[in-house]
Amino acid sequence: MREITVSACLEKLEAVMDFVREQLDGYGCSEKQLMQIEIAVEEIYVNIANYAYSPDVGLAVIRCEVREDPLQIVIQFLDRGRPYNPLNKEDPDTGLGADEREIGGLGIYMVKKSMDGIRYSYEDGKNILTITKFL
Repeated sequence: MREITVSACLEKLEAVMDFVREQLDGYGCSEKQLMQIEIAVEEIYVNIANYAYSPDVGLAVIRCEVREDPLQIVIQFLDRGRPYNPLNKEDPDTGLGADEREIGGLGIYMVKKSMDGIRYSYEDGKNILTITKFL
């Protein structure tokens, strides 16, 4: 897997997005797939930047690999912030209006619905969130 390490702050979002786009270059990813991947990467990274180390800033590692047979991209997000499994958050009731719904959880819900796989682990003091998208 290739990886990039950045300060977990919003100013590094574009560098993270560029890194992921570079990994997809030349694989014939559809516009819809690219948009889904970009939204997922942005959502996960912004959550790390806003909450993992708050109020401090730590490091985030993003690992990326395109695998074949079947063709897929695997993206891992690692941080040493507070342990937090976003998959434990109950899915929001999308039948309710925005003003009736509890705040939070919609972003990870969108990631779960748009990716083909998502898993979380906490190992060696690190949050590790892995998403997979078939191409």
